[in-house]
Amino acid sequence: MAAARSRSGRTATAPPWVRYSDEKLLEMRLCDLDLEIAASPLEDRVEELYDDLARRGFRFRPHVWLSSDWFSPKGVPGIAIPFYLVHKRLQRLERAKMFECEGADRKECTRILRHECGHALQHAYRLHRRRRWQQLFGRSSKRYPEHYRPDPTSRRYVQHLRLYYAQSHPDEDFAETFAVWMAPRSKWKRRYSGWPALKKLEYVDELMDEVKGKAPLERSRRRVDDVSRLNTTLAEYYREKTELYAVGQPEVFDSDLRKLFSDDPRHADHQRASAFLRRHRAEIRNLVARWTGEYQYTLDQVLTDMIERCRELKLRAVGLERRLVMDFAVLVTVQTMRSHFDRRNWIAL
Repeated sequence: MAAARSRSGRTATAPPWVRYSDEKLLEMRLCDLDLEIAASPLEDRVEELYDDLARRGFRFRPHVWLSSDWFSPKGVPGIAIPFYLVHKRLQRLERAKMFECEGADRKECTRILRHECGHALQHAYRLHRRRRWQQLFGRSSKRYPEHYRPDPTSRRYVQHLRLYYAQSHPDEDFAETFAVWMAPRSKWKRRYSGWPALKKLEYVDELMDEVKGKAPLERSRRRVDDVSRLNTTLAEYYREKTELYAVGQPEVFDSDLRKLFSDDPRHADHQRASAFLRRHRAEIRNLVARWTGEYQYTLDQVLTDMIERCRELKLRAVGLERRLVMDFAVLVTVQTMRSHFDRRNWIAL
């Protein structure tokens, strides 16, 4: 494998675990991977963030480090980035385990970095202590919930990251608002015209103009849960991560399945619906994830349950293949969005 080259011109040689099988790689501890942001594609993404801040006149530059996930700790004006983004081999493992790799795409990585920069900037200038900030976003001291229940129709919040993340906590509301404000050519004044969220964007616009030329009040360079100190193995990491994105006992939508597929004995010679869905599983999962913002691992569990239900009902796939694929994807999309509206359903934070 060729050495990776960053925008700075530095190169990184391929580590020995690049050629390991998934099984062998999963046995390794995170701290033994010997990972660095320098000379990786992440270095370029971070430098682009710094360039965006400089163009807007900020003196502030959040420090970054590798950890188990995206986050910016309380009181630390910095950004933790998930370790798997530093190398394509780790990205392949992430996709194998979670069916997607959050932040691997350059555009998505930039969006998340802007969000996390909002957190880091909040910590750097202690913005959450301001009365107007609290009036618009709420109290930062509010306890983070384990789950939150979003309203997809709400116009009180901007829409930036998936699953209406701004609605989960006042800090996330600010970080999302900052990210929308930060994006070049976002046209937020036009996009959010008439929305209550516009007041938040206008406040952020005024606030950033005030603080951008000032030195940060908080200057800690602490690195919480630095990957170099994480003794957990990759197998343990993914065991915990899959449990986090697991869904509860599934609802059964027999009537919906029967509308798409047939249990009529006359169609016994047609392909089983369960086999049909298994064949198109990845395509359907990708479509629904794109339409709803739901995590693919969660959707895959739902698909597993629906495939099993089709098998139990002995349903057959009758009709045009492409039409059935799209109709089934729409069915899963509708049920996913309905769960977002349903007061009994919450999204894990």
